[in-house]
This record gives sequence, structure tokens and C-alpha cells, in this order.
Amino acid sequence: MKIILATSNRGKIREITEIFAQDEIIPFSDLLRDMEIVEDGEDFAANALIKARAVAKRVDDDDFVVLSDDSGITVPALNNEPGIFSARYAGAGAKDIDNLNKLIKELEKKGLTEAPAFYTAAVAVVTKEAEYVAHGWMHGKVIDRARGGGGFGYDPIFIPKGYDKTLAELDPTVKRRLSHRSKALGLVRPIIELLRSSDA
Repeated sequence: MKIILATSNRGKIREITEIFAQDEIIPFSDLLRDMEIVEDGEDFAANALIKARAVAKRVDDDDFVVLSDDSGITVPALNNEPGIFSARYAGAGAKDIDNLNKLIKELEKKGLTEAPAFYTAAVAVVTKEAEYVAHGWMHGKVIDRARGGGGFGYDPIFIPKGYDKTLAELDPTVKRRLSHRSKALGLVRPIIELLRSSDA
């Protein structure tokens, strides 16, 4: 069974491929021409399903599952921003550094050097016959300056609860253990195994 990733985000592809190292992982861009997917859902789960459904409709194969992740960071002190707009917080086409800098500026406007925050990941699994969604969370805080050269997205300003280093400073194996995405993927793994065994 092929696992097709409904994402072109290289950071997400790398993390998911590491977690599902024993499986055949195929980014959708390897099978399909570039496609524009409008993520206009009201929450992470809705957006994950929108992406997975769009790719599943285009796949000409029965032996597959489409895996899609929609995730982001929420800062309650900033009116729960950026939330589902994490990937485009600084505007359409924004890069990771643009979004990160905007969040830092929003903290500065509030006179904050740090604030509680949490990551959310919704992972959707879609086949021709079924749909599933699982969630994972990681709690901690954001700070007003970037630290570390690892990770991606908001990792350089996010410190997980119980740690004093940002995700970008922590060893990747530690990040993987704590990750909201890893937690959600851990919940969908048994689903994929069940689908695999039902096809055997």
C-alpha cells in the first residue's frame, strides 16, 4: 500500500517520512502535476480533509492511502493567532521567516517577551472508501527572539513545556518524541495498518 502525502512542505515531508520509515512514502507532487488546493476550512481537521480529498480524487490507483496534515501554532495572548493561518500569517506566499517575524512583532506590540502557546496537528487519512482524522498537541511557550538552526516554521521561537531550549535547538529525536505531528501520526498508524491488512 502506497502512502501519498498531500503536502509540498519539505519540513513536513521529512518528518513524516522519518516516522513512516518502513513504508513507501510518495509526495503527491511526484504523481500529479502541481495543483492549487484552497484551504478554506474552519479548523485544522477540515483543512487536512480538504487537502487529502483533493489528492485522492486525482490518484488513479486503488492501493493507496492519502495522508494529509494541517497544523499550526496558537498563542492565546494574541487572540489565538495565528492558528489555522499559521502558514500564511504574514500574507499569501509568506515564507517561514516572514511568519515567524510577524509573530515576534505581535508579541512586541503587546509588550510580551514570552507567552503560553501550543501547536496543533490534524492528520487526515483518506482512501477511496473511508476518511479518518486524528489530532495531536504540543504545549509550551513562544519567545520574542529566534534561537537555534534546526526545525522549520515557528520552531526557533517555541520552547516545549518542561524544556529550556527551542525546538530548533533540541535534538531532532527529542522534537520527534514531543511533536504534535508525531502524536497525531502515532494515532493514525494503527488505522493505516488496519487498512493494509484488510487489503491483504
